[in-house]
Amino acid sequence: MAASRKHALTLLSALAVAVAATVATAPAAAAYPYPGRVTGDIGVHDPTVVKRADGSYLVAHTGNDIALKTSTDRIAFRNAGSVFPGGASWTTTYTGGSRNLWAPDLSYRNGRYHLYYSASTFGSNRSAIFLATSTSGNSGTWTNQGLVIESRTSDNWNAIDPDLVVDDQGRWWLSFGSFWSGIKMIALDPSTGKRLDGTVRSIAGRGGGAIEAPNIVKRGSYYYLFVSFDRCCQGAASTYRVMVGRSSSVTGPYTDRRGVAMTSGGGTEILAGQGSVHGTGHQDVLADSDGDVLFYHYYADNGTSLLGINLLAFDSAGWPYLH
Repeated sequence: MAASRKHALTLLSALAVAVAATVATAPAAAAYPYPGRVTGDIGVHDPTVVKRADGSYLVAHTGNDIALKTSTDRIAFRNAGSVFPGGASWTTTYTGGSRNLWAPDLSYRNGRYHLYYSASTFGSNRSAIFLATSTSGNSGTWTNQGLVIESRTSDNWNAIDPDLVVDDQGRWWLSFGSFWSGIKMIALDPSTGKRLDGTVRSIAGRGGGAIEAPNIVKRGSYYYLFVSFDRCCQGAASTYRVMVGRSSSVTGPYTDRRGVAMTSGGGTEILAGQGSVHGTGHQDVLADSDGDVLFYHYYADNGTSLLGINLLAFDSAGWPYLH
């Protein structure tokens, strides 16, 4: 009996060693897909995209006067001017005179292109979100519709990184936010695209940690809130990564795959840097003819910010992944 027990323990010990060795040598996780093939003018930061009626793509991104790009096939992109080629003097209160405007959000609603965009300076929450509209989306055709929301240094949130979502009831909502107390949401008047009431909701946060760039889409029974965690804008040293949570209500509460509330730092990672791809983030989900597509930026080894595109799918439990 003792000998048999000793033999069994020896076998268990050997098995444990073998398992430990297997675990130690196994890869930590399957690698994320690398960005898909894109060519041409692919230098972007904070991209947003809409598909036009003719099947082409219009991209807006951070840049002087809000930069525009177009593509006919989602592979080859070319520069297409800017939203405000004559400048945007109404933003200088927030930009310190710089023409660099940030983190736009493009959509097509009610026969017009809508562009929400940010005016601020790095590290400050003296910021504002404005709305512009256009019937074509082309450079120089945009009309500024004015201020949507602003934040002051006395606020505990930051009015940048806007994202429009329209819920199943046809109500308009704008999520936004960067650092401070996290991601906020306000209701909009669909007839004007402007703020509907004085309520500011909190939908995600990391206790003052790095979270920004919300993007909300409805798929199936859930609204999915995509955000970017950690550090942007530091070239190849950037640690940006894409996180997600979901909710049955557009206003939350959003929780991650483990059930952790996004207001308590929750978020399930679906994309992070690897190899020569650094700081993946500021994502935008596009419903396209071949499925959902994630647009984002990343940094090359030389610090250049480039356009990343991957297909997005949902697993059997309804959680998104890239492929």
